[in-house]
Amino acid sequence: MKILIAPDSFKGSMTAIEAARAMAEGVQEASPEAEVVLLPAADGGEGTLATLVASTGGKTIETVVEDPLGRKITAQYGVLGDQETCVVELAEASGLTLLAVEERNPLLASTYGTGELIAHALDAGYRKFIIGLGGSATNDAGIGMLQALGMKFIDANGVELGPGTVALNGLSKIDPHGFDQRIMESRFLIASDVENPLIGPQGASAVFGPQKGATSEMVQTLDAVLTNFADIVERFTGTALHHKKGAGAAGGAGGAFQAFFLGEMRRGIDVVLEAVEFEEQLLGADLVLTGEGKTDVQTLSGKTPIGIAELANRHGKPVILISGMIDETDRDQLSPHFTEVHAVTDDGISPEKSMANAYDYMKMKTKNVMESYFKKTKLQ
Repeated sequence: MKILIAPDSFKGSMTAIEAARAMAEGVQEASPEAEVVLLPAADGGEGTLATLVASTGGKTIETVVEDPLGRKITAQYGVLGDQETCVVELAEASGLTLLAVEERNPLLASTYGTGELIAHALDAGYRKFIIGLGGSATNDAGIGMLQALGMKFIDANGVELGPGTVALNGLSKIDPHGFDQRIMESRFLIASDVENPLIGPQGASAVFGPQKGATSEMVQTLDAVLTNFADIVERFTGTALHHKKGAGAAGGAGGAFQAFFLGEMRRGIDVVLEAVEFEEQLLGADLVLTGEGKTDVQTLSGKTPIGIAELANRHGKPVILISGMIDETDRDQLSPHFTEVHAVTDDGISPEKSMANAYDYMKMKTKNVMESYFKKTKLQ
């Protein structure tokens, strides 16, 4: 029996790779004869880089770049096992986890370091990119990234603007002449599970700004700045980012990629599953296991487990969800998408205890679930 094991990370307790190993050990304790294939997954957010590198036998490359507040840090990007495709995770250089809570300020945070990562990869000769947009600390519409790649943003007096969203208050025109020409020689696949527009009540500032430290007054300022930016981009490129699907991802960086880079934006989990050739492995599998830290109705909006379930269902393969926690009010909505739905906390284990010893509890839960499944299906 061949079993694909493809969980996402369990935030705060296990990486996707660790979760997959714990599940695999549980399967093999239940059935030593079972063949397990580990394909840890992600949906474009934090962990996408590590997951793709591990699943394809790739490598990581380190370089010094700026964090969201301009401090020098060591960050990395990945190269897939094909030795051609580069993976840049926006959270590596421009992520919220790089800042202390009291440092969060989307008026000041910049994506400049992400642009430096892309430039380093271009210098190394890479021209195929996967960009993971999740986990940003920024709301600068990717302008910092564009600045790092040579684009200039000018105020009404002809003065070049600096980094951070607050600097864009006086934006009057875009000077593209220094923009790295190698960008036009490259292709970018943008992985995101966010479809929000750039501006408005469902836009980057209103929906995600507060998570990044924005007050209600800041949200209004940020939205006005991004509206002006979108107006100027439309005049310059003909692309209207204002209400464009996905333009609000990563504080508007999704819009920058759509306006100035060659490529396409797709649901993050679909990008990841394609990169690790999940469907090819699925064809010969008898069962799929997936999971995440907490599963609720939001999972149905494009998170890793639902992406895997959709593909498994398409090929008539059973798929079992084993997460750390399940929101009980959402279980009825989740159940139709999976053959079985389980959580570590189903056994009376508290969320705190589950997270404190996540690996062992996941191994134990998987073993119990698989023993029951084998008994019911008479498969091993």
